[in-house]
Amino acid sequence: MNITPENLYNNRRHFLKLGAGALIGTSLIQSKLMALNFTPSENAQNLKISDEKVATNYVNFYEFSTDKKRAVELAKNFNTNGWKIEISGEVEEPMTLTMQDLLSFPLEERIYRFRCVETWSMVVPWVGFELRALIEKCKVKSDAKFVKFTTLFDKDQFADQASFFPTIDYPYVEGLRMDEAIHPLTLMAVGMYKKPLLGQNGAPIRLVVPWKYGFKSIKSIVKIEFVKDQPKSTWELANPREYGFYANVNPEVSHPRWSQANERPLGEFFTKPTLMFNGYGKEVAHLYKDMDLKVNF
Repeated sequence: MNITPENLYNNRRHFLKLGAGALIGTSLIQSKLMALNFTPSENAQNLKISDEKVATNYVNFYEFSTDKKRAVELAKNFNTNGWKIEISGEVEEPMTLTMQDLLSFPLEERIYRFRCVETWSMVVPWVGFELRALIEKCKVKSDAKFVKFTTLFDKDQFADQASFFPTIDYPYVEGLRMDEAIHPLTLMAVGMYKKPLLGQNGAPIRLVVPWKYGFKSIKSIVKIEFVKDQPKSTWELANPREYGFYANVNPEVSHPRWSQANERPLGEFFTKPTLMFNGYGKEVAHLYKDMDLKVNF
């Protein structure tokens, strides 16, 4: 006979006491019970970390809803059981990776600034692994110049995908140049605030590229393709005048409908000046030295 470990038994009793037994979504249960083994950050830059409650409740995840609060509510029932990522394209070893495979990469905590094109910002302690570790694992061919990422398409789970007039074309697609993808700052995140990602934050795995606007941080990834030609990203297709492929944080380039010169950290009243490349210019500016950053924003 299998005996339930005491800690799981107590967690179960706690959930039932809250009357949540049948109401708590799978991703939330996983976030409570799945441990992440990672190397913690020393926060060498002494960044002021945003409040966890704010960071996990002020989100953009259009697949659920364009309304931030509604998206959080709908994400509570997000089911990530059996999650897999298909790796294909210009690789020597196409493969399908499970979450167990992905969690076997060395995980570490990275405290990064996060900047949204809507002009709000936060500082998040992510947990994940460098994308370049995955790239090395699948032996990407030299012909590959870009990486294309695709989000889950599931009308049963994503309300906006199932709507008669969806907000954007799905599935959501984003892309990076290969030199951006192999940069050591580029992270595949599986957690934040020392816990697995919640549904509204992109469970079970998302991309984090700290020097770019947040819409580059594609969530709930199910497919990664290494391609020769620059992929057309979702927002670039939807509105190329307002959302370029590179999406570099550049305070000198205004969004066509508002300025990007300042930002408002979540939880704070006053705004502050936006930093070029979101403050990561020393690390990444060389990637764009021959580009017009007022065009390739």
